[in-house]
Amino acid sequence: MQRRVVVVVYSDVQALDVSGPIEVFDTANRLLSERDGGYRIECVSAEAPWVRTTAGMMIQAAPMATGEGPIDTLLVPGGWGLKKALADRALVSWIGQAAGRSLRVASVCGGAFLLAEAGLLGGRRATTHWAYCEEMARRYPDVRVDPGPIFVWDGPYVTSAGVSTGIDMTLALVEADHGAAFALEVARYLVLFFKRHGGQAQFSAILDAQLADHLPIRTAQEWILDNLERPLCVTELAQRANMSPRNFARVFRAEVGTTPGQYVVQLRIARARKLLETTDLPISQVARRCGFPAVETFLRAFGRAVGLTPGEYRQRFQALSPSGVLINPDRAEASSV
Repeated sequence: MQRRVVVVVYSDVQALDVSGPIEVFDTANRLLSERDGGYRIECVSAEAPWVRTTAGMMIQAAPMATGEGPIDTLLVPGGWGLKKALADRALVSWIGQAAGRSLRVASVCGGAFLLAEAGLLGGRRATTHWAYCEEMARRYPDVRVDPGPIFVWDGPYVTSAGVSTGIDMTLALVEADHGAAFALEVARYLVLFFKRHGGQAQFSAILDAQLADHLPIRTAQEWILDNLERPLCVTELAQRANMSPRNFARVFRAEVGTTPGQYVVQLRIARARKLLETTDLPISQVARRCGFPAVETFLRAFGRAVGLTPGEYRQRFQALSPSGVLINPDRAEASSV
């Protein structure tokens, strides 16, 4: 028996928010046998039959009325047209009503705003694109907005972070339906190499976005990234930027939004997470490679930042192939040829 997936689209919806999840479901269909069932995918819109995305692509959609009846997965994407969509009371009302007859409701990126606007996320934990988490928390104070994970599953509601994380979320939906081994097969077919789990953070996007406009500060940031294993102090970083320590610390905070010390710790934790996910190095070596002078210091810093011990994090998120062999993403391209 096929599972029904209904995707709500509107003018200036983000193309990848729609196409990414649909490609995952469609790939699953191609890999499943008829007796295993699959997914019946429908796009609906108040602007049917054709809806223009932000990228200029056109999506063919059916009228909203065709979305009546039981739904297995209701999917709500984001996009630059979100502001207008939020003001469309008929659309918001339809999403709320459709959610009531859906087994699960998922959003990609800013689509979480539409779920919150429909009153579906009150008291629940949710996420959205890291750049809009503060706005979402301000606009919907009854929603427990978590800016860290790439997707959050709370009851029947699954909210994913920015754009491409909708693919990770959809793989998790496929895993819930057909098991981890099959979801990994879908991921490998899509050349994703390994499947990211929801607890993994939006760290790389956040840190990339923190690159300063001020050239001396940006130069110092790049040097920090290349020298994380070394002891790093403000005096040395200020010398690299050809600034006094006091002025460097002031300008750094204004440009990056955090102190130099806090920034260094963020980068070290981000590197530690990657090493824990992609290597079998002992915890002591991970600590040294990330610049922590003692394992105890690393354990405290990692626990504060992540809420798990390094061992617990590795157990949950280490990337394994179906045979249980560790996947090294730095070698994935070569090994796939």
